Amino acid sequence: MAISVFDLFKIGIGPSSSHTVGPMKAARTFVLGLRDSGLLPDVANVRAELYGSLALTGKGHGSDTAVVLGLLGEQPEEVDVDSVPQTLRRVRDSGRLALGGEHEVPFDPAAHVDFRRGEHLPGHPNGLRFTVFDSGGRELRSHIYYSVGGGFVVDEEAAGADRIKPDDTALPYPFATASELLAICEETGMSISAVMLANEQAFGRTADEVRAGLVRIWQAMRQCVRRGVTSEGALPGGLRVARRAHRLYRQLGGGCDESGLVPPSVVEHDPDPMRGSDWITLYALAVNEENAAGGRVVTAPTNGAAGIVPAVLHYYLHFCPGADDEGAVRFLLTAGAVGILFKENASISGAEVGCQGEVGSASSMAAGGLAEALGGTPSQVENAAEIAMEHNLGLTCDPIGGLVQVPCIERNALASVKAISATRMALRGDGSHFVSLDKVIATMRNTGADMMDKYKETSRGGLAVNVIEC
Repeated sequence: MAISVFDLFKIGIGPSSSHTVGPMKAARTFVLGLRDSGLLPDVANVRAELYGSLALTGKGHGSDTAVVLGLLGEQPEEVDVDSVPQTLRRVRDSGRLALGGEHEVPFDPAAHVDFRRGEHLPGHPNGLRFTVFDSGGRELRSHIYYSVGGGFVVDEEAAGADRIKPDDTALPYPFATASELLAICEETGMSISAVMLANEQAFGRTADEVRAGLVRIWQAMRQCVRRGVTSEGALPGGLRVARRAHRLYRQLGGGCDESGLVPPSVVEHDPDPMRGSDWITLYALAVNEENAAGGRVVTAPTNGAAGIVPAVLHYYLHFCPGADDEGAVRFLLTAGAVGILFKENASISGAEVGCQGEVGSASSMAAGGLAEALGGTPSQVENAAEIAMEHNLGLTCDPIGGLVQVPCIERNALASVKAISATRMALRGDGSHFVSLDKVIATMRNTGADMMDKYKETSRGGLAVNVIEC
C-alpha cells in the first residue's frame, strides 16, 4: 500500500499517537459511518471498549479523553487543545454527548468507556470496539478498530494493513526495501528526497504543494518547541514530573531569535564544546513535554518519539551553515522514506515491538534526513539511518504509570544526539558498510516479536515496575 510522507508526519495532539490520536480517529470514523448509513438518529446509547495495551495504559495516555473527543466529531489536527478540559467537563457535568456534534445521547465517560484490562482482540495489541443501541436496547451496529501506531487506524477487515481503506495509488518509483530505493537512485541519478518528491505527486499534489505542506509541518514543529521552552510547572498525571525545558533554556542563556531559539552566533565561540548537545537536548525536551501535557505536536512517526525529528531539524537549522527551508524539505522527505520502510517491513508501534519501533525508528529517520540535508549520497543516507537504528535495537517500552513521561522524554533527547552522531559517522565514510538498513529493520521486527509483552507499552515491566510512584 502506498504511504505518503504526510501519513507519517501529522499535526495532532499528545500524548500518544497510538493511544490518543488513533482512538480519536477511530471514534470519529465510527460516528461518520453511523451518519452515512442513516443510523445516527436512531442511536440511544453508545459504548466504547478498549483492549490490550489500550486498556492497560489508556488512562495515562488519555485514551478515554480521545474517545470522547472523537465521538464528538473532533479531529486530532483541528481540535482546540486548550478547550479540551472544558469540553470534557461539559460532557461529564451534563451526562450527555452530541455524537458527531449533532445527535445527543446519555453519556458518562466513566461508565461508557470500558477499559477491558487483561482482554485482547486478535488483530493488534491496541484494539477498540464501538457499539451503539437503539431506545429498546437493540444493538444497531458494532465495529472493531485497531490503532496500529503512528496514528494509523485500520478496521477489523484490514487488520495488519496501513489504512482504513486500501490505497492503490500507483507510484512512479515504488520501493519496498532500502536496497530497492538505493537501486532507483543509482539507476536514475536521483537523490532519495527527489524520489520521494516524485512519489508524493502521485497522491495528487504538485511539487510546490508538497514543499508547502512540509514547510507547514516544519513550522508546526518549531511552534511546538517555542511553546515547550516557555511553559513551566508540572506535567499532568500522578508522577508530577516537572517541566525542564524552560529552566534549561534560561540556563543556556545568550540571545534568541524571533522563534525563541538560539541563533548560531550564540554558540559559535562558546568555550564549552558540548554546549551544542545541550541545545539539542533542549529541543527534544521541549517537544516531548508539550506532548506529555496533551499539547499540539507533530507525529514523527509517533507521539512518543515526536521530539527527535524536530530536535535534529533544529540542529540543522541553527548549527549547520547554509541551512534553509529547502534543506528542511529534503530532510523530511528523506526521513519519510526511512519511516515508510519501518512501517511497511516492521512496525512503529510500541505496543507491538517496544520503543525500538518508536524512538528507534525516529532516530533512524532523523539520521537519514540530516544526512540528505547535508549533501550525503544515497548510500551515506542509508548508512546513517542504519547506524542510528542498529544501536536502538531491543529498546523496550516501559512508561512509568502509563504516562508518556519517564523514561520517554529523556529517551527522545538522547536518541536525537545519537541520530546526529550516526549522521556524522556516515558522512565521514563513503557509504559502504557491513550491516544494511534492511537487515536492521528485519532484526528489529524479529526482536519485537520475541520481546515479552510486559516490555511493550503495557507498563508491566522494566522501569514501570521497578520505580516506585510517589
